[in-house]
Amino acid sequence: MNRDSRQVLTEWLVFAAQGGSETAFTDLHALWRDDLRRLALVRVERPEAADEVLMDVWLAIARGLQRLDDPACFPRWAFRIVERRSADWIRQRSLERRRDVAAAAEADALAPAPPDPAEPPDDVLRLRAAIARLPADQRELLHLYYELECSVSEIADVLAIPPGTVKSRLFSVRETLKRQLERKLS
Repeated sequence: MNRDSRQVLTEWLVFAAQGGSETAFTDLHALWRDDLRRLALVRVERPEAADEVLMDVWLAIARGLQRLDDPACFPRWAFRIVERRSADWIRQRSLERRRDVAAAAEADALAPAPPDPAEPPDDVLRLRAAIARLPADQRELLHLYYELECSVSEIADVLAIPPGTVKSRLFSVRETLKRQLERKLS
């Protein structure tokens, strides 16, 4: 489904769901759940946490859909809800995460990691590994731009930052990945 037909379908489903159609809301959920889950997963980094965040997100969408004035804004609105709910989840779990990091550091000190394999992994695995080492906000930016194919202006709306900042951050992340991959090759 191309972007235009998906947008039209989204708007129609939002109108219908605002009119009380449970089927339309179910179809809206089916249309957007994977994209919203991937975004939550990029933010919270754990599948079970992403599922927990998504339950809160869909409850918020169900409660707030009547107040959405422009159905064309649904994707941006939903992405912002994911952003806020993910940030809430991260804040609530910050103490737990600090404990996990401390425990992992202690475990690493007691049992060092095994050496790297003799032959280097293929390019895709190296790229995925380099992306996995990026901070969550940079992974999220890559996810929005490359996987969800959001435009710079859409990303700017979702992240509430100027488009120029989105462009400079994308450039910076690409350069970081390039340096990491070049280091691995030499």
